[in-house]
Amino acid sequence: MTRPLNVRHLGRRAYEPVWRAMQAFTDARDADTRDELWLVEHEPVFTQGQAGKAEHVLAPGDIPVVPVDRGGQVTYHGPGQLVAYPLLDLRRLGVGVRELVNRIEQCVIDTLATWDIVAQRREGAPGIYVGDAKVMALGLRVRRGCSFHGLAFNVAMDLSPFSRINPCGYQGLRVTQVLDLGGPGNLVEVAQTLVPLLARQFGLEPATAVGELPRIAAPATMEP
Repeated sequence: MTRPLNVRHLGRRAYEPVWRAMQAFTDARDADTRDELWLVEHEPVFTQGQAGKAEHVLAPGDIPVVPVDRGGQVTYHGPGQLVAYPLLDLRRLGVGVRELVNRIEQCVIDTLATWDIVAQRREGAPGIYVGDAKVMALGLRVRRGCSFHGLAFNVAMDLSPFSRINPCGYQGLRVTQVLDLGGPGNLVEVAQTLVPLLARQFGLEPATAVGELPRIAAPATMEP
């Protein structure tokens, strides 16, 4: 029997409450908890991963910089970007971290192919590229055998804040978006294509959950 994947359409939200909710969900889940996929459009924010170096944040200006517990360096989230957080029990799925990355990347490659956009991986630099420009950034964390954080897919946004950082720690890295590549500029349309492809990568069946964050009290002591 195919396991369900709860899909939460969270709309536009500030970054930190969603991040904290991901942590709480991951720490509270057990072997019977359904896997979830959270879709969100964040208010403008730079997030700095655990490997992040301050010199890659060039001129943040009025955009906050939030140090977080995912892998990777600095990236930007803002309106017009589809952010997807797969909250998966990897042990139950029988998936390792490298395979998790590979499957997420493949679903984005397949999504872009829907609009005849040819995309590819880049060795040693997680994410998805079209030509020499990055269209999807990827940063993950695995705790207690379960994943959180996820992917940031540029759809139709103001790309100028990327010039204030070295995206993902690469000086001069170009970024692009679905709209400029000939695809749709509508986040809902992109999500409607992405979600079933992502679920299929993990043998799951999408099921719509309520469009709210789960109400979970964080444990008194959380792992760092």
